[in-house]
Amino acid sequence: MNNLKIMIAGGGIGGITAALCLAKYGNKVDVFEQAPEFGEVGAGIQLSPNCSRVLHYLGLEEALRAKAFLPEGGQFRSWRTGEVISESKHGATAVEKYGAPYYHIHRGDLLTILVEAATKNQNIELHLNAGVEGFIDHGNDGVEVKVGDVAHICDLLIGADGIRSVVRSGLWGEQNPQYTGNVAWRAMVPVDRLPKGLIRPMSTAWWGPGKHFVHYYVRRGEFVNCVCVVEKAGWDVESWTERGDFAELKSDFAGWHSDVQQLIDHADKDSLFKWALYDRPPMPNWGKGHVTLLGDACHPTLPFMAQGAAMAIEDAAVIAGCLDADDDIAASLQRYEALRKDRTAGVQNGSRRNATVFHLSGVQAWFRNRAARAAGNHTMDKLYRYNALSAAKH
Repeated sequence: MNNLKIMIAGGGIGGITAALCLAKYGNKVDVFEQAPEFGEVGAGIQLSPNCSRVLHYLGLEEALRAKAFLPEGGQFRSWRTGEVISESKHGATAVEKYGAPYYHIHRGDLLTILVEAATKNQNIELHLNAGVEGFIDHGNDGVEVKVGDVAHICDLLIGADGIRSVVRSGLWGEQNPQYTGNVAWRAMVPVDRLPKGLIRPMSTAWWGPGKHFVHYYVRRGEFVNCVCVVEKAGWDVESWTERGDFAELKSDFAGWHSDVQQLIDHADKDSLFKWALYDRPPMPNWGKGHVTLLGDACHPTLPFMAQGAAMAIEDAAVIAGCLDADDDIAASLQRYEALRKDRTAGVQNGSRRNATVFHLSGVQAWFRNRAARAAGNHTMDKLYRYNALSAAKH
């Protein structure tokens, strides 16, 4: 089914990608974003082949290559000695194995690419300062969506409005997310401040007791994006714009390898933020009738598998495919949910498990490292091979 009138609450990565995927099938899409502008606060994300193939399908390869960094691989290292625990290959190997590349990119750059593509698409209308406040599902007579003082009518509503989703609350009632006990620091380090060759062209995760430190290049290799996760009690501010204190970050990673120390020392102090990490357990149901959810609204994911944005991008492709394949909107949305729930729950649970695994110490860390070496390059194969573009056809 195409030529639908579809409304999306939330103009983030998942919402705009969904608009682009749905518009490809001839649907008319309105995206309502509550903020005064489309923007992602400065942090990098990893786009593995399972989601980059969707972005290439949308015609964004040239724009991605102009803004992103193509890593040669990924590695896990010991927090104190720097020993490489395990390593995987990306680069040409990823394209050969999975049919799509692995990118590192700044979140703001990716959203800019998506918004520019949506702005040029005659089937998409973007609305700022326009938060969805509520809805009434009238079934085959349409969904009434309240935006400010105006009621809009559409064939279906997609809530892509994040972990504190208004659409989710409208469907299932208010359910507060839970603090995970982890705080994430993030910082950007200009490469020209660092000794040449200090940072290898790959994503690196340093594992240590009660914390871990991840870094990788973004913006064509001009910056190193750092995400530094620490188990903390007594501080649970859920904000991407909370400024972090340099002395506290230094103290958190005192005694860590000199490479980590140099990254912290050369970080742009104006880009230093920290935020408490929240999540929710997998949902038994996402939507009902002509209303459903997408991305963090239904499966918020800790960043310990680098799959949060990827799952939202996959959702976008699958929901578009399901709506195209079926003449019944409600049935299409239920099929979308059925196709996605197990996979996204697996990523949620795996990411939560990694929050523990990454932070082990002593004998447990020794056994973890031994298992990681034995696993080699194969642990993410099934995840990366998934093709959201054909999922609805099976």
